[in-house]
Order: sequence, then C-alpha cells, then structure tokens
Amino acid sequence: MKILSEIAPAPTTAPVRRPLRLPPLNALIGGILLLILLTMAVAGIFWTPYDPLRLDLAHRFLAPSWPHVLGTDEFGRDVLSRIIIGARTSLWISLLTVVMAVSIGTFFGLLAGYLRGWTDRILMMLNDALLAFPGMLLALGLLAIVGASQYGIVLALGIAYIPTVVRVVRSTVLSLREREFIEASRVIGNSELYTLWRHVAPNCIAPLIVLATSMFGWAILSESALSFLGLGVPPPAATWGNMLASSRPHLVTAPWLGFFPGLMIAIALIGINLFGDALRDRLDPRMSR
Repeated sequence: MKILSEIAPAPTTAPVRRPLRLPPLNALIGGILLLILLTMAVAGIFWTPYDPLRLDLAHRFLAPSWPHVLGTDEFGRDVLSRIIIGARTSLWISLLTVVMAVSIGTFFGLLAGYLRGWTDRILMMLNDALLAFPGMLLALGLLAIVGASQYGIVLALGIAYIPTVVRVVRSTVLSLREREFIEASRVIGNSELYTLWRHVAPNCIAPLIVLATSMFGWAILSESALSFLGLGVPPPAATWGNMLASSRPHLVTAPWLGFFPGLMIAIALIGINLFGDALRDRLDPRMSR
C-alpha cells in the first residue's frame, strides 16, 4: 500500500508577487516640481512666447490676461518669457556652481582624509580660513574683484561652497581608510593612488549626492540674492533675482511683477529640498528601517 504522501501531487508554489512600492511623497512632489523647472529651462533654449528683451512701451504694466498670461513689466516685456529665460539662467549658474564646488572639494577632501599628516593639516588650515567667512559675504567680496557676470557668480559661489564639500568628503574618508577592504587592497599590492580611486572615492558618492542636491538649492537662492543686490547677471538679461529687484518700485501698482519671480524661487527651493530629503532617506543607511 502506497503512502498517501507519495501518490499525492506535490503542492505547487505560486510565484510570490511583491507589492508595487510607490515612491515616497516627498520624492514624488519634489521630482514633479524639478521636472517642471527643467522643462521650462530646456524650453527656454528654443522657444519663448515673446522676445524677453523686446520693448513695447505701448503695453506697459498689463495685468495677467490673454495674450500676456503673466502680464508685462515697466518696459512692456512679457513676464512669462522673462521667467522662462530666468529659469534657464538660474539653473545653469547653479549647475556650474555645484559641479565646480563638488569637483574641487572632492579632490582636496580625498587628499586630506587619506594622506593625513602635513597634507591634512595644511589643507584643513586653508579650508578653515575660508569657512571663517560666511558664504554670501565671501561671494560678495569675490564678485567685487572679478565683476558682476554670469561666470563671476559661478566662480564666487563655487569657491564659497568648496570648504563644505571638503569637510564632508574628508570625514567620510577618515571613516573609510581603516576599514578591512582598504587594508586588503594594500596587502595585495595595490598602490595608494589606485586604492584611493578604486575603493575610497566610490564610497563617497552617496553623501556627495545628498550634499550636491542641497547645494543646488543654496546656489539658486544665493544667485537670486546676488542678482537682487545688483551683483548678479547684469540687465537686461533676465534672472529671477533682478526681476524681483526691478519690481520693487511697482509692487503696489503691479504686484505681479514681484509675485511670479518670487513664486518660482519658492517652487525651486521646495522641489529641491523635498527631493534632497528623499535622496537622504534612500542613501543614508541610518535612515533605513
């Protein structure tokens, strides 16, 4: 007599379907806002509703209506077209600033944290000297020397943000240089340069991504502040900051001139901060459950 377990068919195991995980709310909202800004900046390269520099004194201070959806300014220029061009300018300046600060700061942070000794002391002494100045004050001083221009802002803000990157990278490298896989790389005969490039630098990417995201928001806000003070991109080029500055005498009679550029700055900062928080939650192991 056969055992029932031998003649019974083996139970079939259905494939386990994992539930679809939606992205966090902060990542979703931040990503949508950043996508809107990026689309606006890219569209400004090829198309704007009107020429953002064209003067039309016969249609000054038109309130938002068709065909000027966001109205016109004191020279009859279309506000929507200038906001689109301002998005392109602000995002481009911020991107170049972050790339400059992260590239130079990562290089010196790797050297200081990995080589230690006198290299670390000299580099950190110079770094602390730059950190002694507030970032905006240092940028103002540098712009007074190099002059107000688009690439002058990139240079000034990039130098102002480098010390923060150096600090973050150095602290990360100090926690990595004594780990087992670094010692194993030395034992098998790899050079210090190869170990630094192949094993240490890739482990600094996660904190650098989070820092670069936050720094992108800082750069947008700082560029707008410098342009508002008259030390940014000179008129008639459009940036959100100099649009706010030019709207000050007309805020009572034409409030839309200051409202819409300020709204764009707020949307950019909210989107970047929400997306940066989502990246931190994703990449920082201390935030994972």
